[in-house]
Amino acid sequence: MHPYRERSDMARRMNGEGSLRRRPDGRWELRVMLGYRDNGKPNYKHFYGRTKKEVQNKLEAFREDQRGGIDLSHNYTFAEWSEVWYENHKSNITPTTQENYRHILNRLQAWFGERHIIDVKPYDIEVFLKAQRAEGLSDSYIASFRGMLYQIFHKAEANDLVRKNPVRFAEKMRASTGPKKRKEAFNTEEVQILMAQLPYDKMGMSIRLMLGTGMRSQELLALEPHHIEEDGSVIHIRQAVNLVKGSVHVGVPKSRDSYRDIPVPPNLRWCARELRKVDTKFIWEKRKKDTPCNPTNFRDEFREALEKIEGVRQLTPHSCRHTYVSQMQALGVDLSTIQSIVGHADVDMTQHYLHVQDGIRQEAIRRFAEAFPIDGHSPEDPEGSACRIIPFPQVV
Repeated sequence: MHPYRERSDMARRMNGEGSLRRRPDGRWELRVMLGYRDNGKPNYKHFYGRTKKEVQNKLEAFREDQRGGIDLSHNYTFAEWSEVWYENHKSNITPTTQENYRHILNRLQAWFGERHIIDVKPYDIEVFLKAQRAEGLSDSYIASFRGMLYQIFHKAEANDLVRKNPVRFAEKMRASTGPKKRKEAFNTEEVQILMAQLPYDKMGMSIRLMLGTGMRSQELLALEPHHIEEDGSVIHIRQAVNLVKGSVHVGVPKSRDSYRDIPVPPNLRWCARELRKVDTKFIWEKRKKDTPCNPTNFRDEFREALEKIEGVRQLTPHSCRHTYVSQMQALGVDLSTIQSIVGHADVDMTQHYLHVQDGIRQEAIRRFAEAFPIDGHSPEDPEGSACRIIPFPQVV
């Protein structure tokens, strides 16, 4: 009897969706007819899984990709399938991330290029990753290669273009034995110096706000006046600046968790109030109207501002974010509260910190305000602060 003929326990018809049977090895196999080959014979596709539900999900994913214009009857090379994966994936990532992905993908295609994906084995993945280590690439760079390879073959496996994802079975490389580079942050003394000695111009107030909120510089540069509450108590992060091939674009924040409402410490709310007092679309704007400042130019101005202050290292704008996290931890604020404020993208932590109560967040920023007062003023820093505001220059 033909193995796919309907029989009581050996095979059953799935409502016109193909023939399902349980194999001798315990797995389920679903066979679906896609049409006819050029020679007139039926063209079948097979789906495998440990449960009926798994093969049904694979069939649905297959049909979804077919509706998206993907030919799943083709014997893809790595170059072909990785392009299919990238084109379907890039709408979910920012332009900057797309550029980074493209760079990594080009390296992968240069290595695996014309090999058919069904011929790529775990050993091949190991050889590639070890070759990258031999070139002196960093652990994080190698992890990016492995991560993208996993995603590419995961989609192929889900559509039964490969039997197994070879990356899942490739031996993981040990981390390099050299000293791990630490993320640099300003220490407590440096934060006190910056809070006290930075000028009261747009850069000075922006640095104070980044130190006191953990805001990314790309988020700061994309701020429009209406993103800051009139009393300066909250900054709403809804967009970010991306640099794509040298051009400035305003797009979505780095991750889903980056959409957030940041509470501003009481002693820094005057900074937020002053920053929103502009008649331009963006708070940080180029000479060209309605275009935000280039992140590279901002970084240069940031460095120039720090060069004028003694006792402070020449770090980067992103160091302000690391500083905020480390200072809040030192003040005894729990990690989940910190992550809710800075918009951390750790998926495993997301559900844990989404429900942090506002009262806890307010207590956290109160601690920061008390730890770093400005010019001896009260942390509440009323409207009548003695701070002198210098008119905002436009940034090229």
